[in-house]
Amino acid sequence: MADVLPEAFLRAVADGFPADFLTRESSELQEYGRDWTRVHAPAPSAVAFPRTTDEVARLLALCNQYRVPVVPSGGRTGLAAGAVASRGELVLSLQRMNRMEPVELLGNTVRVQAGAVTEAVHRHCAEHGLTWPVDFASKGSSQVGGNIATNAGGVKVIRYGLTRQWVLGLQVVTAQGQVLELNGALEKNNTGADLRQLFIGSEGTLGVITEATLKLTPLPGKQDVFLFAVPDVAAVLRLFREARRAPLLLSAYEFFTDKCLARVQRHRKLRSPFEAPSGCYVLMEAEGKDAAEVEGWLGSLFERGLVTDGTMAQSPSQASELWALRESISESLSATGLPHKNDVSLPVANLEAFCSELDAIFSARYPGWEIALFGHIGDGNLHINIMKPEGMEKAEFLAHTKKADPTMFELVRKHGGSISAEHGIGLLKKDYLAFSRSPAELEMLRTLKRALDPNNILNPGKILDV
Repeated sequence: MADVLPEAFLRAVADGFPADFLTRESSELQEYGRDWTRVHAPAPSAVAFPRTTDEVARLLALCNQYRVPVVPSGGRTGLAAGAVASRGELVLSLQRMNRMEPVELLGNTVRVQAGAVTEAVHRHCAEHGLTWPVDFASKGSSQVGGNIATNAGGVKVIRYGLTRQWVLGLQVVTAQGQVLELNGALEKNNTGADLRQLFIGSEGTLGVITEATLKLTPLPGKQDVFLFAVPDVAAVLRLFREARRAPLLLSAYEFFTDKCLARVQRHRKLRSPFEAPSGCYVLMEAEGKDAAEVEGWLGSLFERGLVTDGTMAQSPSQASELWALRESISESLSATGLPHKNDVSLPVANLEAFCSELDAIFSARYPGWEIALFGHIGDGNLHINIMKPEGMEKAEFLAHTKKADPTMFELVRKHGGSISAEHGIGLLKKDYLAFSRSPAELEMLRTLKRALDPNNILNPGKILDV
């Protein structure tokens, strides 16, 4: 890919920023030009590492002046190629902007820079009995700015909702280098359209988030963690209906198939707590309301044949071991093969009908292929992973899956779902956005992009073309 950085731009950066601000070293271009997807080869022209919002603002003003395309970059844990720089763009890494201010205990808020790592924020707040309840397997490397830019979901959505519900205020830099302070630490602010929400979930296409005021909540009480074995996806959904009526406050309801467990065991060498294999597994975390009631409910699951086996963690270390079986799946699928990932969501009431029809699509499109399903059943989110057959070339595999995706997305549309539950659109889902958005909505999104970024320098080509 040709270098898109004009000499005048490079001179301005050299004159106006610290010596370690910009790198063009080959290994770092490869590292910072990609995210967790491996479909598009990284080919950025440079990587910038600002430490302050002022540096971001001055850099974006220069990029806008010289028409330099910019890819904002956080922990690069995304799975939609939203942080991939494959066309000579400048990568704007926020990782040095990781400051966290003291927790404000009266309002239960904390102000952090965009590069703060999610798990570090959790530890920072836990000292005060509080948490920012955005939680997922990549919390050890994902960054707050990226979480907000993609409106991240995760494993606790069933109890706490999406990221956007836990962001009070944002500091955002526009494509022209203007710094916006949106909403601060206000719970209430009824002064017209909430501009903060424009940037949450916009994948860095409308502005660069540099700081955020996060809303906190008390740490939950004692959480019990269960792992159940059930025969199939229909049984997963039957158990979920029972869990909704149980004497429990659900924090997470996750499932995965035997194919996922096999990949985890191959990659991580983790052990299953069950002797006999099963078609599917449910990991449930919940806060019990009454110990005797919970014990009675658990016993009834076996009596009624709703589960074939089950275990309850007896210690925090056992709970971590059970969670590791679920949270190691994405890493293990990628480490042991090439998955074609789809992240879809359905109204929870439509999940059973959708899953039964999905089987027919798999049989017709992927006869004999390995399909690894897992997801956050409690909020209607399925992760569908088609594994590349051994011996098949990558290009042939991607051609097969590209042809089949529209059939799956048509089924998603039929059942009132979304083609992207939490991974975003990026490059991978851009061609299919019309399955979830109407022509009027798409034109409105283009209008917003043109208004806020008329020179199309911010993450160009992601989500939609303008």
